[in-house]
Amino acid sequence: MFRTALRNVLAHKARLLMTVLAVMLGVAFVSGTLVFTDTFGNAYKNKSAKSFDHVSVAIQGDGSSYSGEDSGEAKKPPRLTDAFLNKTQSLPGADSAIGTVSGFTALADKDGKLVGGEWGTTGANYFPGKGGKDPRYDFTKGAAPKSAGDLALDSRTAERTGYKVGDTVRYSTDGPVKKAKISGVFDTEDGSVLAGGSLVVFDDDTARTVLGKSEYDEIDVKAAAGTSETALKSSVEKILPKDTDAVTGAQLSDDQERMIEQDTKSMSQVLLIFAGIALFVGIFIIANTFTMLVAQRTKELALMRAIGASRRQVTRSVLIEAFLVGLVAAVTGFALGIGVALGLESLMNSAGASLPDGPIIIAPTTIVVALVIGVVVTMLAAWLPGRRAAKIPPVAAMNSVHASPTMRGLVVRNTIGSIIVALGTVMLFMDDNYVKSGGAATIMVGAIVLTPLLSRPFIAAAAPLLKPFGVTGKLSRLNAVRNPRRTASTASALMIGLTLITAMTVVATSMSSAINKMAAGSLKADYTVSMANYQPLTPEVREKLDKLPDVKASSPLRTAYGEVAGGSYSQVTGVDEKAFGKLASLDFTSGSLAGLKGDSTLVDKETADKQGLKTGETVPVKFDDDKTAELKIAGVYEQNEMINGLFTPLSVVDPHLSKITDQQVLVKMEGGPSDKAEDAIVDALGDNPAIKIQDKDAISNEIAGAINLMLNMLYGLLAMAILIAVLGVINTLAMSVFERKHEIGMMRAIGLDRAKVKQMVRLEAVIISLFGAVLGIGLGLFMGWVAGDSISGTVKTYTMEIPAGRIAIFLAIAALVGVLAAMWPARSAAKLNPLMAIKSE
Repeated sequence: MFRTALRNVLAHKARLLMTVLAVMLGVAFVSGTLVFTDTFGNAYKNKSAKSFDHVSVAIQGDGSSYSGEDSGEAKKPPRLTDAFLNKTQSLPGADSAIGTVSGFTALADKDGKLVGGEWGTTGANYFPGKGGKDPRYDFTKGAAPKSAGDLALDSRTAERTGYKVGDTVRYSTDGPVKKAKISGVFDTEDGSVLAGGSLVVFDDDTARTVLGKSEYDEIDVKAAAGTSETALKSSVEKILPKDTDAVTGAQLSDDQERMIEQDTKSMSQVLLIFAGIALFVGIFIIANTFTMLVAQRTKELALMRAIGASRRQVTRSVLIEAFLVGLVAAVTGFALGIGVALGLESLMNSAGASLPDGPIIIAPTTIVVALVIGVVVTMLAAWLPGRRAAKIPPVAAMNSVHASPTMRGLVVRNTIGSIIVALGTVMLFMDDNYVKSGGAATIMVGAIVLTPLLSRPFIAAAAPLLKPFGVTGKLSRLNAVRNPRRTASTASALMIGLTLITAMTVVATSMSSAINKMAAGSLKADYTVSMANYQPLTPEVREKLDKLPDVKASSPLRTAYGEVAGGSYSQVTGVDEKAFGKLASLDFTSGSLAGLKGDSTLVDKETADKQGLKTGETVPVKFDDDKTAELKIAGVYEQNEMINGLFTPLSVVDPHLSKITDQQVLVKMEGGPSDKAEDAIVDALGDNPAIKIQDKDAISNEIAGAINLMLNMLYGLLAMAILIAVLGVINTLAMSVFERKHEIGMMRAIGLDRAKVKQMVRLEAVIISLFGAVLGIGLGLFMGWVAGDSISGTVKTYTMEIPAGRIAIFLAIAALVGVLAAMWPARSAAKLNPLMAIKSE
């Protein structure tokens, strides 16, 4: 039986080609993902390990400092001071100690644009330790910064921006723009730089000044020769200030390694989900191929049964064929996966990720996973066709060339599909969103099972569209419904990808629209001014804006936090009560902005309902400095994602802040938003790269841009599943043409020319593709509605919107897929010799 299976594989290698390609692509996706994540995870681990070479023990605070970087925090005494650093240097077993500080620092490129993105630019200190050097930085050009007028850049940023030693650059940390000269360029193993960010280094005093640090974020102690990290840690713990902790360098490295593993695991899981979808789509092609091969070899299998082969042997022979096909596909897929991994690395580097260099890592588990997936998926998909082959009665099968599907099997399938859909429908009426999502997924599975039943009415409905093509249109329609299982299996492969794509497109489009409505309904301000990374602004920003003659009204949003009525912990935002009504639009359920003065507050409805608060009542708010303010409720309003929490006059919030900073500044201009007005604001703030100035459209576009970026990434990840579905259409048509050689020969003999034969095959392909597309789009709209129903509970402005333009594009692409997929099968059908085809069985 093994020799028979091997000969069958070699005899039908052309017909098995698409199956090999489908499995190969799925395996390549999986193995490429595993190789890529192992490779860059290993490279990051090696680089991060080097970054801790100078650290034996790190002394860390709890994240808060005396400088009050978090404006809502209470004041705390300084701990990691210069005096304490000197103390650590004199500890027994300590060789040296350096203090480190870091924080957001916006650097402008030569065009005035922000370098490194909104979150990727960091400023840090150069601490001259032993020998006057800082072990964190290896200078390749110039020298370390020594005064407030100097700074140094990492080599990757210098290369990216074209800056050289001696150039003057503009930077900002919390508002005002400053200038400095580049004193040097350095290499570093800093994680933010390896991830594609930028690092700006100042001398120690300047760094602490511009970053607003009165103490160090961390003190790194290096052990002397012969002293272990554990022994040094014990010495350090004896002098630790309150609210600080000592951690060994080995532990820091281990923690970093675990974080990298977690990050790579998360990325790997996302990519593997889409690889799984591609493999799931491939199952339909494999099952279709082996079903058709078994049907075409009915006489051969019957003869084997007649000469003594058991049912198990027949099934085994089919599974051996599947094993051989899966093995070939897995090996080639694994080799292709290495190329996929290299491609992913190049793609991420071109996107600015700057992945660290390192050797390609091919773990033994990756090889095993690739082989197991390729073989197991293929054998599982081929098991049912093999089982059907074993059930063919020898005598009955000898009387026909091809086994026709029984109606009994279709009835059973339709019954099972109907039960699954009914179960999913019941789940949709449950209150739990997870159960509803499960119900939608269940209905999708039921729809896949019911595709043979759905194929007939759909293809019948397409008859008027096929009329202009005459006899070829009619023949293509009849061919498409001749074998409902085959049509359904081919269409399902395309349907799955389009279901997911359509659902995501509906949710993304609806969410973008909801954000637009939210921005239009919540803001009266023409512009919002904030730091690029949404860190606090200095009050100086608003002061500069108020000096502009065209500014009609402005108000800072000054954030603190407090416990409301002894219950919920809420954001408390201080505003200019006289200007706030001109800058924001609140939907009041009771009260109004008129009452917002003195010791008063506006409360969002969620907090009011939760705490049982009403307009006119007095509510105690305990701030983070442990002081309580008694505030009269001036009004209750409907909150959304842009406006929520408590709003009070600035005079209420300011006494509870350790440092006065603003989260945003809202600005209303005399003539409304315009290029001239925006330019005036930019000039007033010194063309600051750290500051983001946005009108309502810019706010909406920023969020919509992030949504569209994610959507395009998902499109790219699902492209593999669509490609495999295309291979399925090609495969089905090619094998169908082979199966119908006799029939095509007869039609050619009675006058159907080659062009008409090609047209018939093309139309059949388009019908099948559009059937899968319509089912996929219909299910996608349904899945989008279910997801939107859950989202609308939290995003009040969310309403489902159908992206008609994109859906039309999806349908056009499906039709094009049909035409392209039919090229090879149509050409093969047209080239058949009529006499030879008629003679064939």
